[in-house]
Order: sequence, then structure tokens, then C-alpha cells
Amino acid sequence: MADEQEDFNLKVVLTSFKECLNEKEEILMDPYITGWKGLVRFLNNLGTIFAFISKDVMTKIQIIEKFCSSDQKENYSSLQSMVCYEVNNKLVDLQKRAEHPDSGCRTILRLHRALHWLQLFLEGLRTSQEDCKTSVLCTDSYNATLAAYHPWIIRKAVTVAFCTLPSRNAFLETMNVGSPEEAVDMLNEAMPFIDQVYEVTQKLFEDHDLLDLP
Repeated sequence: MADEQEDFNLKVVLTSFKECLNEKEEILMDPYITGWKGLVRFLNNLGTIFAFISKDVMTKIQIIEKFCSSDQKENYSSLQSMVCYEVNNKLVDLQKRAEHPDSGCRTILRLHRALHWLQLFLEGLRTSQEDCKTSVLCTDSYNATLAAYHPWIIRKAVTVAFCTLPSRNAFLETMNVGSPEEAVDMLNEAMPFIDQVYEVTQKLFEDHDLLDLP
């Protein structure tokens, strides 16, 4: 889809994650999906080695979009309604991936884990010094999050790929919001919303014992 090929723009992600949470702290699915589509563009900017992650993310997004346009769409209007519906109706494989291999809960959990990696990496970009190596930031963020779920061959390939990442300032300029300083200002504004979406999702899945779905 041409939409996924456009340049990453941090403002789109900021706006989407800002709109994710309603007054009840429910995570609304439509802005969540829009925010993730923006983050896919960010993944594509990291280079071709990340295609396997961005393609996997888009596959997950498409699964959720099907739920959101199905005859059960009212149960997928928010993450909370999705978890309630799938858990109450035994639509989640808790022990092994069998009857419901692509449940909404399992799909969102995979996106949630990837969001944690991007959350840590963006936070590192926001707070680091100008001469900080983005390869180190990305490696540290990856090792603290997604690495635990990838086989050794993927971990090795990804770590090598990180060495080709551009400088911090070049990275910030690809965010298409102006100078590196302006990108940092927008990250200052965006990160609390991304953090909140992550924390609310984490607690939701923890409360329902869904953090280790197969």
C-alpha cells in the first residue's frame, strides 16, 4: 500500500497516540492502528534489515483491522473491550497456539512488545547527547525487549545491521518535523503519550494473565 511507503512523520504518531486514550483510559483501536502505521514508516527508515519486523507488524495490523471491520467490530473498538470479549468467550489460546492462533489478544501482545523496543529507542534519541551512537541506542533497546523473543540468527543479523544506522542528528532529521532540536521538542511532547499507551496495555494484559501468550 502506498500509504506505508511515505516518509515517517513524528507529528502523525504524536497525534495518534495522543488520541488513543479516552477519559476512561481505554485505548481506542482506530488511533492505535494509525499510530502503528506511522511507526511502520519509522521502521522502514531504519533500513531493509528491518523489513522483517515492519512486515510482521503490518501483518498484525491487518489482522486487527479485519476484526475491526467484522460483525463483531463493536467488541474491537478498544483494547479493553477486545480483551473482555475474547477472554470471556474463550477466544484466546492460553497454553499453546492452536484453536485461535491469530486472536486479537495475541496479535496486540506482539505489537505491544515491538512498541516497547521503539519506546526505549525513541526515548534514547530524545535524551542522548549529539555524539551518541544510534547503533548503541538501538542495540540496547532491542536487547532489553524484542531480543528475548527472536532466535539467535535474527538477533545476530539485527545487531550487525544496527552498525549501519545514521548519526543521531541525521536520524532526527528523518522525522520530518524540522531541525534536530525541533524533533527533540516533539519527542518531548510525544513520549508521555506513547509511554502511557504502553503502561495501560501492560497493566491490562498483566491483570488478565495474557503477557505470555504462545
